[in-house]
Amino acid sequence: MPDRPEVTAAEIARLAGVGRAAVSNWRRRHPDFPRPVGGTDASPAFALAEVESWLRAQGKIAELPLLERVWQLVDTLRDPAGHPAAPLVEAGALLLLLHREPDQWAGLADRPDTRLALALPRAVAGTAVHAFGPDGARTLGLPGLLGSTQLDLARLLAELAAQAGPVGAYEQLLTRYAEANTRQLSPTPPEAAELLAAVAGVPATVLDPAVGLGSVLLAHPPTTGRYGQDADPVTAALARLRIALHTPADEPGPLPLDLRAGDALRADGFPGDTFEAVLCQPPYNERDWGHDELQFDTRWPGGLVPPRGESELAWVLHCLAHTRPGGLAALLLPPTVAARRAGRRVRAELLRSGALRAVIALPAGAAPPYGVPLHLWVLRAPEPGSDFRQVLLLDAGAAHSGPGGAAGAPAAEGGRDRVDWTELRRTVLDAWRGFDLAAREGLPVPADRPGVHRTMAAIDLLDDETDLSPARHVPPATPLGGAAELSHLGGRLAELLAGLPDPVTLLPQPGGASGGASGAAPVGSVTIGELVRGGALEVYSSGTGAATRSAGAGSGGTPVVTDQDLATGSAPSAVLATGPGPAGDVRTRPGDVLVPALGGGTARVVPAEGPLVGAALGRQLHLLRSDPAALDPEFLAGQFRSTAGTRRAASHATTTARLDIRRVELPRLPLPAQQRLGAAFARLAAFDTALAQAATLGRSLAQAATDALATGTLTPPN
Repeated sequence: MPDRPEVTAAEIARLAGVGRAAVSNWRRRHPDFPRPVGGTDASPAFALAEVESWLRAQGKIAELPLLERVWQLVDTLRDPAGHPAAPLVEAGALLLLLHREPDQWAGLADRPDTRLALALPRAVAGTAVHAFGPDGARTLGLPGLLGSTQLDLARLLAELAAQAGPVGAYEQLLTRYAEANTRQLSPTPPEAAELLAAVAGVPATVLDPAVGLGSVLLAHPPTTGRYGQDADPVTAALARLRIALHTPADEPGPLPLDLRAGDALRADGFPGDTFEAVLCQPPYNERDWGHDELQFDTRWPGGLVPPRGESELAWVLHCLAHTRPGGLAALLLPPTVAARRAGRRVRAELLRSGALRAVIALPAGAAPPYGVPLHLWVLRAPEPGSDFRQVLLLDAGAAHSGPGGAAGAPAAEGGRDRVDWTELRRTVLDAWRGFDLAAREGLPVPADRPGVHRTMAAIDLLDDETDLSPARHVPPATPLGGAAELSHLGGRLAELLAGLPDPVTLLPQPGGASGGASGAAPVGSVTIGELVRGGALEVYSSGTGAATRSAGAGSGGTPVVTDQDLATGSAPSAVLATGPGPAGDVRTRPGDVLVPALGGGTARVVPAEGPLVGAALGRQLHLLRSDPAALDPEFLAGQFRSTAGTRRAASHATTTARLDIRRVELPRLPLPAQQRLGAAFARLAAFDTALAQAATLGRSLAQAATDALATGTLTPPN
């Protein structure tokens, strides 16, 4: 292990709130940039202390953020031959002590290192035994004696817990770990976990056989008996600690929590046990899931072994086998599971038995992988004598991609912020609860809703393919009611077009560099960096920062403006989930200019009032705050929207271009000339926004008219 913390170029970029390409530029342009002390030629490592000193000297950071200092110590403790998350188990156990026994830590903190090194492990172990019982505490594998580095980490963790609380501190560390290990760990986001829990109702016991970091179990109250299994024992330990930290400190122990390590398919941790609810997001596309050694497993109904390429259906049957009769199982699955030909026999058996009750198509961005519109499968373990054989097919994917995303369009990275979770929950739960009540009480099932959901008899789905994809069976939404509604939509479009100014009045007048619209010729140019150093401008840049969640109707918390919001001109589409924003405690003010880190000719001035005022910065955004006596905001935004204004300031990585904000050049103009130019820029921006709105409305009108003609609702014009 290194005797001092080291950082990669990507981590340096995170510290400074810049892109990785900026770090590469610093290494080329600054001879005094620290030399690599390890790593490889392709991925060199640098001494953290030297990097921190250089960044301070360059004015790029004032102090290394506390979370980064904690993370670097965690990374130092990692054994290269061991599990990369093992130090987070120790960190979580200490935070559990701070959470449940804060007075005990206060009595230990002032002791000399030698006495603290002896006393702290006993205190941490005692808290773990009280929370989990002796057997549960032993699964954590806590050390018996702490060294000096661990003691430094303990004190820094106490500082971080004082800022964000023990729960918030651990969430930040787990988020950082998940971001660095996306291929090994993709936690279910809290909104998706809460949807699974809401579908299940209020079960007395719940099992998650692919527990990960415990997101699904966390969505249930502490009084619920919570059980789980994970193939990775360290991940299971992290989930155990995370759930305990989210449990009120005064909750008596041991907690009703049983998490076991092992592959749930090959080495079932709960053989023969059944639960009121089994919920999970299992791993996908596993080829080596145990097909050969599980040929005669009792979990397969009627000996129907899932095909080798259908690991997801093996998880479905595993969950169903652990669900008590009448209990509920719900899984998040890739959409291909509903249609792959190899799995049709298993799907047919689920239909014939009456176990499969609903297949719900979710919008892309609901859960990882965020670019795929996952399906939610809901099953009930059959009860003797039950003859209910109907299935709810619900297509929630087309209607609930939130602000900034076209309905049903695949979400790019960050697409999770575009899911309107409030409306999605309402659509899913209203349809499911009505259908499920009818199934359990013998009532008529709710009427179909074209474009959203349809109830079908299981026998009608049994054919050569047994394709359960909701989009294939849900009828399209009823087109607009008739000529009157289409006429109204056309009137709105005509009104919007009539309100557009004559483009000729927006065009610049001849004059060019000799004066033109500004009334003054520019005298050279000045960079953003020079304006910052001169005090005429402040620049705040966001890195990765705290977690956010989508902002549905009635969402509380601080709004977060994202790069998608800037691109679409919409209100902030997310709110802070925990902690400060990605740019710290910076909040937007009227007159601030917002610019995406990737450039793209987008810039927006925060108006005097409206939802954009007081928002936090989302990831990959710059905020420019000018001195109004020296620099006009609309002039500044217009320069960023111009093609030439940012072209020379672009820096390129392997596949993306980023905007080196401090290299952007502006013409030197007196303030009155800036204001005249700024007013012209603002008029052009308003014109562009109105055109975009008209284009959107025009496409809606054309689609509605096409649907009306295709379905025979209306006839063609003469």
